[in-house]
Amino acid sequence: MTDIAIRRALLSVSDKTGLVDFAKALAAHGTELVSTGGTAKALREAGLEVKDISDLTGFPEMMDGRVKTLHPMVHGGLLAVRDNPEHTAAMEEHGIGAIDLVCVNLYPFAQTVGKGADRETVIENIDIGGPSMVRSAAKNHNYVAIVTDPADYGAIAEELSATGGKTGMATRVKLAAKAYAHTAAYDSAIANWFAWNDAFSNPLGQEALGATPFPETMPLAFARKETLRYGENPHQSAALYLPQAPGAAGIAQAEQLQGKALSYNNYNDADAALELVSEFRDGPPTVVIVKHANPCGVASADTVLDAYKAALACDSVSAFGGIIAVNRPLDGETAAAITELFTEVVIAPGADDAARAAFARKKNLRLLITGELPDPKRDGFMFKTVAGGLLLQSRDNGVLVESELKVVTKRQPTPQELADCQFAWTVAKHVKSNAIVYARGGSTAGVGAGQMNRLESARIAAWKARDAAEKAGWSEPRTIGSAVASDAFFPFADGLLAAVEAGATAVIQPGGSIRDDEVIAAADEAGLAMVFTGMRHFRH
Repeated sequence: MTDIAIRRALLSVSDKTGLVDFAKALAAHGTELVSTGGTAKALREAGLEVKDISDLTGFPEMMDGRVKTLHPMVHGGLLAVRDNPEHTAAMEEHGIGAIDLVCVNLYPFAQTVGKGADRETVIENIDIGGPSMVRSAAKNHNYVAIVTDPADYGAIAEELSATGGKTGMATRVKLAAKAYAHTAAYDSAIANWFAWNDAFSNPLGQEALGATPFPETMPLAFARKETLRYGENPHQSAALYLPQAPGAAGIAQAEQLQGKALSYNNYNDADAALELVSEFRDGPPTVVIVKHANPCGVASADTVLDAYKAALACDSVSAFGGIIAVNRPLDGETAAAITELFTEVVIAPGADDAARAAFARKKNLRLLITGELPDPKRDGFMFKTVAGGLLLQSRDNGVLVESELKVVTKRQPTPQELADCQFAWTVAKHVKSNAIVYARGGSTAGVGAGQMNRLESARIAAWKARDAAEKAGWSEPRTIGSAVASDAFFPFADGLLAAVEAGATAVIQPGGSIRDDEVIAAADEAGLAMVFTGMRHFRH
């Protein structure tokens, strides 16, 4: 029960990539080929001799192809334990021939969903016979090789050539494991479609799911894209996985044009940078600089180069060794300016030849091209592991609607103050809580992140602004005349008073504290304009 000769193979594939060459490799060793529908047609057109599945079962394919391989002549040939006398006797009594290799890939369910097909078309692309054959063959891997991935055809063909048409036990075990992962991912895609995507096209409507969008059981299917050098620290291992469904777009799908392999921390920080810069995808040229998943400088300007200079000036110390993301294709002049600073990763929708040439002189710098930026308003879910479980929440895709902002102070914000408030609020959404962001003229002035109280975040952001002004030789920090955003309400007036001390003239915050009246009174006394959003943006 080590090497098994492949005397009969059943081939039935939707993805016909490499099919003919693989079938020829089987036929070269005298393997009888049995096939179905379009697969049999493709093999015959290539000049191969093929037996129809109906010749094996004695029944025609029926019900629009829904029933063709669900038959004892097929599954008996797959599941029979070859050295079990009772099994072999049953095979002889009923004329069941052994099947030694199955080559199956399943109906393109996820691809059909991704194309926006109607419900009935999606349903017809739920494969039944294919997964049944895969599972039968994989269960009986002591005797049967199950092939589900065209990428494996070449290695199997080489093994057949080296062994005179046989597969080894190690190969069959590896293929069986891959096959069960394949069917698990396939079933997960179907389950998730019914649970989430099908809610409003289901004949029963939303009631089919109940009151919650979260299914009782949540199957997940991800395929490993790459093993990373290590995790957050060298003693931790790490890997990157991609969802087994079309349409995913983000940092994991970006094209890396140059540089070293991305690390776990690179991916994490690059994701933070891309998510923030995507908030400005329909706005003016904008540059985001991120360090340890927090933005340390963000700016919008008339050109990408000017935006980069303004973002860098916010905190040039933290920017060293950081991640830079832009919302416009990169030009050579901007790329050259970026290369003057040690940068780990640059992310852009595109880069012209001059930009690519400038980056090529920095061989270790990773350049990632995303194409169209993700939609910040897109739906989706976020996962976080906890000890013994998994937390799931919808994405924070909340955006400001200017008409819904509530001015709570005696003074109304000026148009410029309101624009600065909106800019600061957008950035604060992507800063770790407690988050305080000062902004002026389309640029961050100071960022306070991840503190245990809001007062300290306000003080740190103001200190950073003073430090930036000193390094740049400005007469005053950019917090003078700025707007300040707080990701959650001010529980006391002290945080707001720290912003006043830093020179802020306008405030944007969610509101909702039991001490709102106290905070509003402090703002009025200082002559500030303050608006409430009614929306919080914690980021832990």
